[in-house]
Amino acid sequence: MHIYFMPGLAASPKIFEYINLPQESFECHYFEWVTPDSNSETLESYSQKYASQILFEDVVLIGVSFGGILVQEISKLVSVKHLIIISSVKSINEMPKRLKLLKYTQAYKIFPTKRLSRIDNFSKFDFHPTLKKKGELYDKYMSVRSEIYLNWAIHHVLHWNNRDVPYEVIHIHGTKDEIFPFKHISNCIPIEGGTHAMIITKARKIGNIIANLLLQ
Repeated sequence: MHIYFMPGLAASPKIFEYINLPQESFECHYFEWVTPDSNSETLESYSQKYASQILFEDVVLIGVSFGGILVQEISKLVSVKHLIIISSVKSINEMPKRLKLLKYTQAYKIFPTKRLSRIDNFSKFDFHPTLKKKGELYDKYMSVRSEIYLNWAIHHVLHWNNRDVPYEVIHIHGTKDEIFPFKHISNCIPIEGGTHAMIITKARKIGNIIANLLLQ
């Protein structure tokens, strides 16, 4: 069974390094974020770039956060056996009010993506040891810092207006998610105490859930 993994916004595929699935049953493929052709590139056009990389039928698509949104769009273009989203949303109805407010006020446009894109390595700064460790983790897992990509991705997270939820989507969500609060999420497999970063902190549990679902 071929599984294609899509990481979260600005994240590298390394976020999946602790998701261990039986090699005799699954062949895993990992997408990486690419810079959009322009700020005006549509989500549909961007999704097609990934759909064209899928060379098999009846694949499994797994996406985290914005990656969960993207795999839902990719699923419209390829033959999918299972669609799994983690720490993500299935429709505009699951978006919290604060993100909707950012969309309508366009306050997100003041986010300092230009400054962020110019920082090569957060761990090089002389932080307190605790902050330095967080910087090292950021460098490892949040490696996509192109200004064009960041502006484009933030825009499309906030402007994703999907209302038609694919009936087959499997949603795994943490009860302590700080980006997409659990209280707004319906029809999901809850991970008690899971935060938005649970793909790393709860990897073993999530991996076991995925394997059990796919091997049924």
